[in-house]
Amino acid sequence: MKPLSRRTFLRGLGGSTLALPWLESIAAPSASTQVAKRMAHFYVPIGVVRRGFFPGEQKGTIPKGNLGQLRSSLDKQDPNYWVKPLDHLTPTLEPLGDLKKEVNLITGMDRTFQQGTDVHAQCASCYLSSAPPYTIKGTAWPLDRTLDHLVADVVGQTTPFATLEFSCNSHKDNKESIYFDNISWYGTGHLAPSIRDPRKMYRRLFSTQETEKFRDITDLVLEDAHSLKRHLGYNDGQKFEEYFDSIRTIESQMDRLEKMKGELSKVSLEEPPEAYLPRGEYIRLMGDLMVAALQTGLTNVATFMVGPERWDTPYKFEGLFDKPRSHHGMSHNQTKMIDDLLKVDRFHMEQYVYLIQRMKAIREADGSTLLDNTLFTYGSGLGDGSTHQYNDLPIIVAGGGKSTIRGQHINMPEGTPLANLWLTQARMMGHKMKRFADSSGEIQALKV
Repeated sequence: MKPLSRRTFLRGLGGSTLALPWLESIAAPSASTQVAKRMAHFYVPIGVVRRGFFPGEQKGTIPKGNLGQLRSSLDKQDPNYWVKPLDHLTPTLEPLGDLKKEVNLITGMDRTFQQGTDVHAQCASCYLSSAPPYTIKGTAWPLDRTLDHLVADVVGQTTPFATLEFSCNSHKDNKESIYFDNISWYGTGHLAPSIRDPRKMYRRLFSTQETEKFRDITDLVLEDAHSLKRHLGYNDGQKFEEYFDSIRTIESQMDRLEKMKGELSKVSLEEPPEAYLPRGEYIRLMGDLMVAALQTGLTNVATFMVGPERWDTPYKFEGLFDKPRSHHGMSHNQTKMIDDLLKVDRFHMEQYVYLIQRMKAIREADGSTLLDNTLFTYGSGLGDGSTHQYNDLPIIVAGGGKSTIRGQHINMPEGTPLANLWLTQARMMGHKMKRFADSSGEIQALKV
């Protein structure tokens, strides 16, 4: 067969399209040297409970109320720079047990708060720009063009989507401003809007026509798919079936969501406070869409916001609580609700782990995995949701390719800017920038 590009599309009736993963049977001879670098950010709102996340703080005093922008009194870590093997995992990190060799825990990263805007809004909206306070003119926000769009200037020029923005905030109450609910910005005052509805994201990615007759994309391209499959080797045939099965699974989940919405619309009840899909299933479905987009080369850069900042409308976390709960509300009563907050932190970590495992299971053209070629960062703009501290941020970096050392706990000196990590990642992705925001250098321990 004539070699096909990585982003080859199957096209069915009505103009619907489906991007293919890498298949060795139809790849160009040089495909093994053309594995793309990717970057994805998994953002967790409202910080974490420090004693459950950070090594050495398990017996610290639980903070009471809002302590302001102060370094945590719980921080007992050596203030000097050191790197150790990531051997012991705290309760919140335990879901990473089988993946310790795939991730780096980075502690000691700080940001600076600019007085005059809400602490939660600024911690989310400025997370990926980390602009120094009072350096951005004409705005109350220290918000500049974010890391994802700067990196996309280098690795997003040949993909259908330069970046993709995912959000798992299913509420429509618009209680807070856009600054609480978005981490990706084209520039100061120019939002890169995220997509919250899995079906809308699916249609954006796969260009399906919104008609009942042709709603199942696998049916639309089935004839082309069978024709292609005849030319595939055994391994690619298996991979092809697995890929189509994953698309069918996503579609069935979409259909379930759509059916539930239709049935609920017939009942004279207010919209439930939780997502129509169970919370974890909703997050994983959005995550599956992100992984599919990265796998097929639809994009090389993605942001994934697992929830909004300070959004008091509650969610029902399935398997955790018997009624909807406000993550933000709980964070301000940590002394009484610490056990519940620890459950939420672990729940978010489990979703991150699920996506790491998904990426690790996908093989690339050169024998590496999607995870090997993706800088996949877990992080939050707050070090603790109760104290509102902007320092000692919870950061984990998974994957990263052959140029990344993994399986470490890297403790940075007090005052190390978060921008140092963003500068390091930008350069690892091929950007030649000399400095990022208030960065003072790279994190050398991440790089071979």
